[in-house]
Amino acid sequence: MRNIVLIGFMGTGKSTVGKRLAQSLAWDFVDTDCEIGEVTNLSVTEIFRRHGETRFRSEERIVVARLSQQEQIVIATGGGTVLNPLNWEALAQNGIVIALHASLEAIISRIGHKTDRPLLKGSKEAIEKLWSERQECYAQADFTVDTTEKNIDEVVNEILARLGRRNNNEFSGVAKD
Repeated sequence: MRNIVLIGFMGTGKSTVGKRLAQSLAWDFVDTDCEIGEVTNLSVTEIFRRHGETRFRSEERIVVARLSQQEQIVIATGGGTVLNPLNWEALAQNGIVIALHASLEAIISRIGHKTDRPLLKGSKEAIEKLWSERQECYAQADFTVDTTEKNIDEVVNEILARLGRRNNNEFSGVAKD
């Protein structure tokens, strides 16, 4: 059984939706950023501060390679995980890739005040720049769900409906957007 991989910009709800989706399917849930933290005993912020983005992306690559070999897990990726073609290939090979999208205004409202996002530094301009740069990559997903005006259950139900969930947890064919 393939995995479900949630991609998208920070603040779109990947971790929150991922946990609820995994519960609905009786699958395990893994957040790649949390997994990196467990492996390194450092928070994402600490890795960036002490060792830089290159080290973080290296750790991320190792975690993604391991997770992509497992089955029946919901994986919430970091916002930049799939910018690495090797990560994209590994995750897509054994997973249905779903992009969670939210409007730029919603993203700024959700994360603009946070100081623990190493690539943003709380700047609205930094958020806008990263958000714009990453949209083309996220558009490569099997399908996209807009989370801007939806609650968690609405997003999870839309994902399950789009996957064509059957009683035995198998999924019918997934049509790309």
